[in-house]
Amino acid sequence: MPQPTDPTTPPPADRAPPWAVRGGVGRGPYLAWGFGLMALKYAVDAALVYATTGGALSPLRYLSPILSWRLEVLAGAPDWVVWVMALWSLPFAWVGAAMSARRARDAGLPALVGLGFFVPFANLLLITALAALPPRPPRAVASPSLDRAARSALLAVGLGAGLSLGMVALSTLLAGAYGAALFVGCPALMGAVAGYAFNHQAPRGVLPTLGVSLLTTAAALSMVLLFALDGLICISMAAPLFALLSAGGSLLGRALAEAGPGGARAGLGAPMLAWPLLLAAEPAPGPALVHAVATTVEVDAPPEAVWQVVIAFPEIPPEQLPAWYFQLGVAWPQRARIEGEGVGAVRHCEFSTGAFVEPVTVWEPGRRLAFDVVENPPTMDELSPWGAVAAPHLAQHILSSQRGEFLLEPLPGGRTRLTGTTWYTFDMAPTAYWTLWSDAILHAVHRRVLEHVARVAEGGAAGA
Repeated sequence: MPQPTDPTTPPPADRAPPWAVRGGVGRGPYLAWGFGLMALKYAVDAALVYATTGGALSPLRYLSPILSWRLEVLAGAPDWVVWVMALWSLPFAWVGAAMSARRARDAGLPALVGLGFFVPFANLLLITALAALPPRPPRAVASPSLDRAARSALLAVGLGAGLSLGMVALSTLLAGAYGAALFVGCPALMGAVAGYAFNHQAPRGVLPTLGVSLLTTAAALSMVLLFALDGLICISMAAPLFALLSAGGSLLGRALAEAGPGGARAGLGAPMLAWPLLLAAEPAPGPALVHAVATTVEVDAPPEAVWQVVIAFPEIPPEQLPAWYFQLGVAWPQRARIEGEGVGAVRHCEFSTGAFVEPVTVWEPGRRLAFDVVENPPTMDELSPWGAVAAPHLAQHILSSQRGEFLLEPLPGGRTRLTGTTWYTFDMAPTAYWTLWSDAILHAVHRRVLEHVARVAEGGAAGA
């Protein structure tokens, strides 16, 4: 006759393999598997680094939570090393998250706590806490349904982020396309798959579904960074759009899960089959729409003094540090020089990434300087832990300046209203979203130039 179970006795730890998400795992196996797999991954990574660069990957550097410092040893390594190391990391990430969820369950916590394994820096504290907590009976809130929700959430994040990574790679590396298929179709489908996987076994609610969608977006964009498909600056700018469309897609996926298998096949299967066709059939961009950005400052100097600085302003002093986003890699102005005088002269506005070459088209001393732009430097030095990224848009001049103008208007008291205008094109969809960023960046560039011109002109006027 079976003996009754003492409700205060912790349940025995599960002996499932490390990649499983069901059951629990005790502190001993959790630590043993963790240290063992970490040692295995370190040994392979260190061997790969030594074989390709001749450098040594020290354990201290390897354990650092700062990814950029860990990957400095890859300087000079072939490009394929990035992909090998990224692919090699995926099964370890899955096992780490799965075992953390099981260890949380064994410690009497909701299994969803284990998903904190994906959060940088905080995951180190989580692993330490899970390794220290003793086994306990499940708390009242830790119901079987919550465990099933944790497994569904882990599956949803894995499927959604994996799908998104494949779509980003196909769109950017193979098709070289940065349009609606990438920035609209990809996050919406990613969210729909995640929402369906999370709600497939049972309805989970709107807020939990949106939470899983947000976690899926974070995981997907982290994988794009990990696989060097793009850098941190562009990923950060794309994140709000991805999060919003993924959230909408997740609610669609939830509705399809509630509709049953037939609805899911029609609602998910058709768009997933149609997405490659959308990518292939996406029309080539026609004549790009020209956008204009104008910024104005008032200068305490007459137009004649301001004009001399506008045509060729001296170097901005190093102590006048640019804004933080420029220091992260967005191109920022440093100095300008001019060759010749009058219409036909060539102005060179030098940025941190190179020089704009600007033949002068209007030369009205003390009033107006206008020019075309025939050469554009890169818009940024993309920030990546790998040092370089495989993003074709960096070489495609997605943002291209077409022409520019300085307008000087006299004000009472020997002062000047100085307006700088840039006309540019932006060949990336959805344009309405991306030009919010480009307009803001160009305003910041204008302000840095115009305020420097004002300081120099006012200093010269005061000296006179």
